[in-house]
Amino acid sequence: MARTSKKAKVVTVTTADEVANSVAEIVGALPAPEAEAVAATETGSTPEMVASGEIAFIPLNKLKKSPRNARKTPHSEADIEAYAASIAAKGILQNLVVEPELDANGEPIGFYFVTIGEGRRLAQLLRAKRKQIKRTEPIRCVIDTANDPFEISLDENVTRTAMHPADQFEAFRELAEHRGWGAEEIAARFGVTAHVVKQRLRLGAVSPKLMQVYRDGGLTLDQLMAFAITEDHARQEQVHANLSYNRDPSFIRRDLMKTHIPATDRRAIFVGAEAYMEAGGNIVRDLFTEDRGGFYEDAALLHRLVIQKLERIAADIQAEEGWKWVSVHIDYPHAHGLRRAYPQPVELSENDAAAYTAAQEEYDRLSSEYDSAEELPDDVDQRFGELEAEIERIDALRHAYDPDDTARGGIFVMLSHDGEARIERGFIRAEDEKPEEVADGSVIDGVRVNDDGEIIEDDEDGNDVSALDAEDDEADEDGKTLSDLLIRDLTAHRTLGLRLALGAQPDMALIAVTHAFATQTFYHAVNAHCLDIRPVSSDLGGHADGIEDTAAAKALADRHAGWAADMPRDVAGLWGFIAGLDQTSIMALFAHCASQTVNAVKQPWERKPRAHETADRLATATALDMTAHWTPTVRTYLGRVTKAHILAAVREAISDEAADRIASMKKQPMAEAAEQLLAETGWLPPLLRTAQPAWSDEPQADVDARMDVAEPEAADLPAENIGAAEEGETFHEAAE
Repeated sequence: MARTSKKAKVVTVTTADEVANSVAEIVGALPAPEAEAVAATETGSTPEMVASGEIAFIPLNKLKKSPRNARKTPHSEADIEAYAASIAAKGILQNLVVEPELDANGEPIGFYFVTIGEGRRLAQLLRAKRKQIKRTEPIRCVIDTANDPFEISLDENVTRTAMHPADQFEAFRELAEHRGWGAEEIAARFGVTAHVVKQRLRLGAVSPKLMQVYRDGGLTLDQLMAFAITEDHARQEQVHANLSYNRDPSFIRRDLMKTHIPATDRRAIFVGAEAYMEAGGNIVRDLFTEDRGGFYEDAALLHRLVIQKLERIAADIQAEEGWKWVSVHIDYPHAHGLRRAYPQPVELSENDAAAYTAAQEEYDRLSSEYDSAEELPDDVDQRFGELEAEIERIDALRHAYDPDDTARGGIFVMLSHDGEARIERGFIRAEDEKPEEVADGSVIDGVRVNDDGEIIEDDEDGNDVSALDAEDDEADEDGKTLSDLLIRDLTAHRTLGLRLALGAQPDMALIAVTHAFATQTFYHAVNAHCLDIRPVSSDLGGHADGIEDTAAAKALADRHAGWAADMPRDVAGLWGFIAGLDQTSIMALFAHCASQTVNAVKQPWERKPRAHETADRLATATALDMTAHWTPTVRTYLGRVTKAHILAAVREAISDEAADRIASMKKQPMAEAAEQLLAETGWLPPLLRTAQPAWSDEPQADVDARMDVAEPEAADLPAENIGAAEEGETFHEAAE
């Protein structure tokens, strides 16, 4: 409310042009003393005596900053902008209080010091600079020569009661609802940003019950802002009623939004905000924190849109590639239990082979021609892209699924962790497996069987023994098969001989073990090998959400698919395939199959300390570096541990000062800040760290001396044992 002299009459002056055109009207409308003051200021002269407490319209360029103003901290640019916007919309609502500037003899010189209202003076100067008013714009002032300027300046800033924020929030809301003003218009009239207006409007929409609690001191402003994330009064009141000792704003937000989906969720990314809103969905925005796109209000609608989009993608692939069935899921169905077929190498057609050769030759020619160029011309760069796309297209034709697999098999279409569609092909259901053709007289494992799978016994002439008379069967003893007991006896001796022979041939043992692993890893053919080795590969998808979508999981799947594509279609040809590989390839296949069996997962109910110790030793032996596969983020770690753990991580990875800077933050902002701080540090929680081998802590001189001593000893060993001697440290550690 404006503070004016009781003797003054309020005259609203909005622009300099209005003043210039109607000075006589203004002067005529005032009492004699005030008319004299206006006339004097408009003509540039100063009355000799102006009574204290009287109003005078003084040109803007005649006003100066008072050296006796109690406010020493200058007004901010935002404050001046706010004053200017308010004055432009409503005029100066509160008089400036001034005192005349005197010369050495105590005579007024025509200028005035602004004791109260320096912010309004600066705002008018800003408007004059922007050519909105003239520098001679008359400003309504109260002359005060009776009071001490310093004291009344201090009194102006101290003796006042600020409006309660709740009243301000509700007042802004009333302007929007009753006068129809938008955020931009309100912002222009009050000199604030539209975002600030939207924040105040959102706060004004909080439940009246909670607003009263805020007025009474039962809620802080931060807590009120947390409740303002939704305009559902019933939900706000419900969450407030259920609050316990934990009244942290982040907890309130989580509780209010627990049925909503954040925009960073993979489902929201996959569907997109535009498609979701076109389907009638609403996105809730948090105007007080970084909401990263808001919260999707209708989880059921979002789920339905995800499934529909995945189904469209699946239908397109099925129509294009000819799969028998498609199955759509949000998450990968880990326990599907289906056999999987992989694409096999195929010969390129003559046209494709010629096109590939031409594209590769042109690519090589351009690479040589522009090898030393710092920057490629646009047309050449475009041509490189076209050639690379053509080469990749033809390379993809080198492997293809067997048409029989496509006709029997299907695909899973799922949602990956980054919000993209993930397609996995080649799964064969049990009912779609091709039945083995067992006709009468078919040979299985060297024995003829009939339609019922019974062994057919033949006589010397090839006649079915079962068709002969019983007495003929007894007479022809040579046609009888060996007894089961005898077969078991003989094959036991053969097994013993195989064990002895295989143990003396390490190269062949490697092939046999690799064959046993591969039959079960790639073909699920448990009975297609003769070694009692059962590689067990535990599914990790049930232990860590989204682990199948990580870069490490993709690399492992690609390696597996690469081997599968090279292997023969029938498991019967696997032995020949492995035996035909060079030693390096056999070792690589063996390592891949062995790697599938690693299980270092710690379950709360399991007690396997020795197994976990072995896993630690294996990590050390393989120089495992988990920084290449895992980073600490809010989702993977920081949002799932206590604030103490977060601070300890930052303190260890960065510094004590960095930890202290975020120590006062709430849990969620602290976790987000820590994620940025730890991003490039390579920090890992203790469970993921790999211990260094013992020899890495030795001084280099000691290591060199130990190696020098080992070399002569190795020279005395047989050739086949030199490698073992060189790996002695590793073997010793494994033995422990």
